[in-house]
Amino acid sequence: MKWVLIVCLTIFLVACQSTPTPPPTIPEPATDSPGTVVPPTLGSPPTETATASHPTETATAPPPPTDVATFPNPDAYTWAPVVSGLDRPVDLQHATDGSGRLFIIEKTGRIRIFQNGQLVETPFLDIDERVGSSGNEQGLLGLAFHPDFVENGFFYVNYTDNNGDTVIARYHVTDDPNVADPNSEVALLHVDQPFRNHNGGVLAFGPDGYLYAGLGDGGSAGDPNGNAQSLDTFLGKILRLDVDSGDSYAIPPDNPFGNEIWAYGLRNPWRFSFDQANGDLFIGDVGQNAWEEIDYVAAGTSGGLNFGWDYFEGTHSYEGTPPQDAQFVSPVAEYSHSEGCSVTGGYVYRGSMPEWNGIYLYGDYCSGTVWGLIRSDGGWQNQFLFGAPGSITSFGQDEAGEIYMLIDSGQVLRLSPNE
Repeated sequence: MKWVLIVCLTIFLVACQSTPTPPPTIPEPATDSPGTVVPPTLGSPPTETATASHPTETATAPPPPTDVATFPNPDAYTWAPVVSGLDRPVDLQHATDGSGRLFIIEKTGRIRIFQNGQLVETPFLDIDERVGSSGNEQGLLGLAFHPDFVENGFFYVNYTDNNGDTVIARYHVTDDPNVADPNSEVALLHVDQPFRNHNGGVLAFGPDGYLYAGLGDGGSAGDPNGNAQSLDTFLGKILRLDVDSGDSYAIPPDNPFGNEIWAYGLRNPWRFSFDQANGDLFIGDVGQNAWEEIDYVAAGTSGGLNFGWDYFEGTHSYEGTPPQDAQFVSPVAEYSHSEGCSVTGGYVYRGSMPEWNGIYLYGDYCSGTVWGLIRSDGGWQNQFLFGAPGSITSFGQDEAGEIYMLIDSGQVLRLSPNE
């Protein structure tokens, strides 16, 4: 979310797309710069070696899901209301514990539980007193459950404190599975924020078991401090942490720069997600004045990727001249500000409707437009799908692979067939 978005929210302007919009552009690499724009190198997924307790038994993995090659007719589907009355919901996660619970972040500092068709009255976590949320892009912003949450009870949050700085911290659930201990905080990182916007906020565990965190470039406009291209700051980066080693975390040995940084050249990666089926990474990076972008990284790709900001906004030159030997990752989709103003990254559908399988759903906060993105014949195709009933703050996915949409005014909706 960016500078223009603050103005939108201040006057409580809710823009909803009601007529079909041309699909976002499938960009060609920019050619007006000395730097080279390249797609991410496709690597082999990392492998792990484990000792089996019964080495003579062989488990048969289920076949991978078949991704669709065409989009279903969106008129046969709707975003069905799930819950309303929330206080600015900005994230939805599950705990991979088989409980069916949905954990919904309220920006002001609470995590709510939706279970068995009801919103649980008592918050799962309430840290309102330590969260600074006065800025539109500040607050409790991200949540990720440890892959072994059932055993260790750990989960991680990303928030801005009362000074406006980023805190990434670990918490622990109590003996009551629906209540976390607010006094159990273990801070992993504290990152100074020079401005009130472009805080990023997303957290997600990758298929390698490491925790990935998205941070924006520090804010204002045009990255005035040059943070995104600098490897001396965490701003404008995706970080990768080993939370199972060290006092609170350790640096994975294959991180590309010998520190927490895994990728750089990002303006404001508000939301990214890993495909449940194959571990591919999709990033929604919020643009400056003209272009919004979706970036893609195949599972197993090594770190060190440069997504180009602020040399590029999308595939378009923004400012400065990159080094002759620079290589950048080109977005797989972009759209102009004639169609929206702030991209909200989403998820790849992996639920019970096979006709949606493999479609990446994402949207725009300002216009309420929802698009779909799929791979086809070695390339990508986009399609306009839906208009949302308000400003899309986030998408979410449950353990079964169903996809949810979060609306700033307090609603959570689920993609469903028409009845």
